[in-house]
Amino acid sequence: MPTATLVDEFESHRRHLLSVAYRLTGSVSDAEDAVQESWLRLDDANAATIRDLGAWLTTVVGRICLDRLRSAAVRREQYVGQWLPEPVVTGLSPSAEPDPLEAVVRDEDNRLAALIVLDTLTPAQRVALVLHDGFGVPFDEVAAILGIETPAARQLASRARKAAATTTPAVPDEEHALAVQRLLEALAGGDLDAVVAALHPDALVIGDANGTTSTAVNVIRGADKFARFFLGLVQRYGPEVFTAMQPVLVNGQLGYFTAGFTGDDAHRSSPARVGGFTVRDGLVYAAYDIANPEKFAGIMLPDRPS
Repeated sequence: MPTATLVDEFESHRRHLLSVAYRLTGSVSDAEDAVQESWLRLDDANAATIRDLGAWLTTVVGRICLDRLRSAAVRREQYVGQWLPEPVVTGLSPSAEPDPLEAVVRDEDNRLAALIVLDTLTPAQRVALVLHDGFGVPFDEVAAILGIETPAARQLASRARKAAATTTPAVPDEEHALAVQRLLEALAGGDLDAVVAALHPDALVIGDANGTTSTAVNVIRGADKFARFFLGLVQRYGPEVFTAMQPVLVNGQLGYFTAGFTGDDAHRSSPARVGGFTVRDGLVYAAYDIANPEKFAGIMLPDRPS
């Protein structure tokens, strides 16, 4: 196959491969690297012998991502605080030239809540569940990737399926946006009761900064504790918290991006951070505060400061 034709064939599968890799790793940078590496392996292979290029590339990406998941598990042992997926942050309106990742996060399976549950699985469980249930890869091929027997691959997927069933389903975008807007307005008003009323009783806060800045090191649970935590942040950082807040889509649904700002004598400075949310029963159920700059590879805003 001529090189130009092979490139075109590969590019026709790029969005699919990015979706596979992102759901497998929860990392934009790892997903993009895995897709690029799959091209290098294809370039080295005898393409004429490949019957189904899409399936071949999916399998290759699965193997690459398995290695990256195992490396991530080692990195987490030294990580400070909670670990969240790398968010994909885009503008409220579609880009004139949309990035393939914008299409990837339109899929509800790539919402933050779903990826967080996948993060609780072992690398082998995640690969088995995502490849088979998410992308229809036969269990014998999944088993070959994992280096195990087919029945063992089925068992891994079954166990992972039970864990994944705990994911909070994504609500329609309009319902999500209304709940988030209600919470942010209550926080701006500074009234504790109004903030609590905007929250699900079991609301939680998960922060991810790896020690680079202040956030919730441990998961905060309960509407009252959630409200007091965020109102405390407003007092600490001042009104700039809201003026610096840019509404964006975080993995396809309303959240915010703050490029960072300098404080004053009474208030602290803040680095860049991404805020995402999960909504349940019309109320905000979870807030995700992502402030680790190593997880900003998926911020695709044209006016973002370099």
